[in-house]
Amino acid sequence: MGKELDYIYILKALQEIPFGVGKKLIIDFLQGEEKNQSIKKNKLFNKENFGALAYEESELGEMIDSLLINNMIQQVSISSNKFWKVMELTDKGRSEIDNPTLYKKKVAYQFKETKTEITDADRELFDSFKDFLGDYNDDQKKGITSNKEKILCIAGAGSGKTTVLTKRIEFMIKYKSVDPAKILAITFTRKARQEMMNRLESEGIFIAVETFNSFCEKILRKHNDLVYGKPMQVITYRDKIIMIKNALAAQNLQMFNAINQYFTAHQRRSKTDEQLANIFMNDCFFIRDLFKFKGKQLTESDFETDDVAHEQAAKIVHGVCNYIEAYMNKHGLRDFADQLIDTLDLFTKRKDLIPEYDHVLIDEYQDVNSTQIKLVDFLQPKNLFCVGDPRQSIYGWRGSDIKYILNFQEKYPDSEEITLTMNYRSRKSIVTLINSSIKTMGLPELKAQDGYDKDIKLIKFDSEPTEFEFVTQAIIKSELPRKEIFVLARTNRQLNELSLAMRQMSVDHVVRSDELRGTVQATDNQVTLATIHAIKGLEAELVFIIGCSGNNFPCKGSEHPVIEMVKVDEYDKEEEERRLFYVAMSRSKKSLYMSYSGKSPTHFITNDMMTIIEDGREQAKKKKLTLWDSSQAVERLKEWRKSIAEDLGVPAFMILHDKTITDICVMMPMTVEDLSNVHGLGPTKIQKYGDDILREINGV
Repeated sequence: MGKELDYIYILKALQEIPFGVGKKLIIDFLQGEEKNQSIKKNKLFNKENFGALAYEESELGEMIDSLLINNMIQQVSISSNKFWKVMELTDKGRSEIDNPTLYKKKVAYQFKETKTEITDADRELFDSFKDFLGDYNDDQKKGITSNKEKILCIAGAGSGKTTVLTKRIEFMIKYKSVDPAKILAITFTRKARQEMMNRLESEGIFIAVETFNSFCEKILRKHNDLVYGKPMQVITYRDKIIMIKNALAAQNLQMFNAINQYFTAHQRRSKTDEQLANIFMNDCFFIRDLFKFKGKQLTESDFETDDVAHEQAAKIVHGVCNYIEAYMNKHGLRDFADQLIDTLDLFTKRKDLIPEYDHVLIDEYQDVNSTQIKLVDFLQPKNLFCVGDPRQSIYGWRGSDIKYILNFQEKYPDSEEITLTMNYRSRKSIVTLINSSIKTMGLPELKAQDGYDKDIKLIKFDSEPTEFEFVTQAIIKSELPRKEIFVLARTNRQLNELSLAMRQMSVDHVVRSDELRGTVQATDNQVTLATIHAIKGLEAELVFIIGCSGNNFPCKGSEHPVIEMVKVDEYDKEEEERRLFYVAMSRSKKSLYMSYSGKSPTHFITNDMMTIIEDGREQAKKKKLTLWDSSQAVERLKEWRKSIAEDLGVPAFMILHDKTITDICVMMPMTVEDLSNVHGLGPTKIQKYGDDILREINGV
């Protein structure tokens, strides 16, 4: 068994140990640690897989976390102590032992690196259109002008992918005499669609720019009588609320009862009833759509759970989903899933109604799902241009499948691959860091324009409230326009708690949450707080990523409990979480502050990444330093202050106020000149104590 399959030994160990075990015991068992009392008492050293893996404790911990997040093992409370959790195999984990699908997925995520081929003929073409192509780089020029029928454009973060796509359309119409009516551009969101239309229309170009759903909706409206035989309309938010209310009433329930059954007390923490109701409603419609896409009828057996706490919630959701389906059929309503499915059904029966396009261009191709791919296959365009970034594939939980972008050349053997590797967004230090974070995917590394000038920090705090206070104070002290500051979190809970802390300090901000309807845009005076999913595609000068610990990256918890029961996991959750962390870091243009509380940062911050962070600090300070730990820095400064005050026989506050110490540790000064920006440190104190302060806060 190769190294890539070593995780199977963990599953085998859990299978052969006859009782539930904690994380420490299973690690000791796999390492062959005979001194462990449980191992000695139960003679586990006689088991076949005792001592099977020669890995460090941290490495085994990561492998166990990967199996947890991919639902191959689970943690359960024992009856005698509900606070003590042990691990056990799931059915999925047992199946994995004989059929290692997780390994196959990890191999499938490896990309065959290729470089854009720029020929002499290409350069001649570029020169012929130099006025039109302007200052675009050669890879971009190739994407704009290539004559290949099938093209995959791998466009890294900040590489100008939308510009290349729209410029290609302009080139085809203005210089290749392509009929605008024969061009279809597809993207994923209404916002992206509008942005693309605005760019094209500013150049006097009018073509069909659609989302997958708007395209299908136009087809269904045009052929309504053929598809339905009665008037139909798209479901509204108000329709959803009415349906959920009626569906619960049919079970003699109110929303209050439903959310108390659906969410655990922990999940209800830091959320309003309105937020919880919205999540519950969206989950019910998601489950209904999920089974629509699978072509299956939802039954009670689809909610498989041994957890009594979830059993009643599953029953409620099953009843709601069935009510939704019946109500929509009766009242002539369709939603996003129906739009795609009904259009595919129409095209299957009436191929003569399929619109004909010579050119189809698809943005965000890494986000496509199987139903959308079927739609593209029905269109059968002679020319297909797809733009996307496998590194930013983060929607597997809602059905997107990274395999379609990774296997593009397998499907279209004669296709051309063009890679956009110049990142125009971020400083070189940030580009170096994000390259390192995702290097296992085998994609070409991104390049940056500027030098290594760097402002990346990894900061440890003793508690989450202290972490939030640091972020708030750093924003207050920042001279950047507030709209150029993002604070990103993995979960809505973190956002809500940070938002409360910021309101108490009168820091104006907006929250972009996964569950909010519509797009919330920050004004010049507002900081943006967002989940990473909600911020994709945007950028800011300064980005904070909070909660960079193993509790959040990868995120093991779920705010959607029943969805976890019914969804067949067809993707590697941990790898998607790693890509999510990449997306978060790549939002930053100049400054990136990652913070966490607890024992250690997420293992997504690899040793190589730590070296980049530390090397950057060494360049700035000309000496090797450890990562910044604010709580320890505060304690060192207070001890130093106490010693100086005793020597001088004066009160401690006369040396430094507590507020000044806090400000020092928020600003993290690297030089004596930096200290001049700290409130409460005048020239005299800096001259007296500046060098001492820098030594103490850096622990040297």
